[in-house]
Amino acid sequence: MTQLIVDLDDRSYPIHIEAGLFSQQRLLSSFIAGKRVCIVTNDVVAPLYLDAIKTNLIDFDVDEVILPDGESQKTLENFEVIMSHLLQNVHGRDTTLIALGGGVIGDITGFAAACYQRGVNFIQIPTTLLSQVDSSVGGKTAVNHPLGKNMIGAFYQPKAVIVDINTLKTLPSREFAAGMAEVIKYGILGDAAFFQWIDDNKALIAAHDDTILAEMILKCCQCKADIVAADETEAGLRALLNLGHTFGHAIEAEQGYGQWLHGEAVAAGMVQAAQLANEMDLLSDNDVARIKALIEYFDLPVSGPDTMSLDDYLRHMARDKKNIAGKLRFIVPTAIGKSEIRDDVTAQHLAKIL
Repeated sequence: MTQLIVDLDDRSYPIHIEAGLFSQQRLLSSFIAGKRVCIVTNDVVAPLYLDAIKTNLIDFDVDEVILPDGESQKTLENFEVIMSHLLQNVHGRDTTLIALGGGVIGDITGFAAACYQRGVNFIQIPTTLLSQVDSSVGGKTAVNHPLGKNMIGAFYQPKAVIVDINTLKTLPSREFAAGMAEVIKYGILGDAAFFQWIDDNKALIAAHDDTILAEMILKCCQCKADIVAADETEAGLRALLNLGHTFGHAIEAEQGYGQWLHGEAVAAGMVQAAQLANEMDLLSDNDVARIKALIEYFDLPVSGPDTMSLDDYLRHMARDKKNIAGKLRFIVPTAIGKSEIRDDVTAQHLAKIL
């Protein structure tokens, strides 16, 4: 089993990565403090993995909340469903919440854990590629609002992240591709060698080679863990992880949550960020082409919806969490493996690339 640590002093926690972790009974139970457990999952993941997790928890009092699947379900209403369940079933401060699912389940469960009785333990068990390489690590928890994605939330770290790569065997191909957008992001924003490694191994990745997938997930988690340890609350460096997200979140909000998968919107957003950098004479034509080609290889979109206007983008970008004093800020690549935050992007720059 591969293990790495997210180093946050007394709130540090491990990430375990291996095929078949769901069969290791003692691993999961070692991170549970009391006797009460609530598993939060969705109606797609529950039939596949809920019983396997509950089998590992025979020494605990376990109940579950099963939400509908999809980004459109990451709402205050479903946050209240979790809260009502915990209260009705008399869960105390020694309760542990387990997020069993993808990024939506991880985000909403983490937010519930942060808020219930001012904070209870929770464990991340991510079952999608996107959540395994990105959203389960780092403690960003939130729900969506019709006016903006992830605008209501908290920074709240889990006790552990348990990644069983066997869950990728049941993942639809569209969801796997969406996860690859976040994988590619790490290479673009800060690791040229990893970008090249993805390109060199793209056929094996697409074929779901277990050894390659484990290495890829480990690399992404290590990159995320290092950045989170240096900047937990996104005061500076961590903002680079939002490469492609300023455009991507605008696409998701405008189209309606769930119409575009998060990774699909981020993929288009990364190409748009690269084109923006190129328009500002910060990124070469060759690097734009390499970024676009690798994203296209995994059947991901490389442009936003034809129906979106510049005004549509700007309306959503005005609410972006990176903005300071009302000024738009963008993460742009200045080379493959290097990126920076810019606040000198003009409407003319955006008009040309959109």
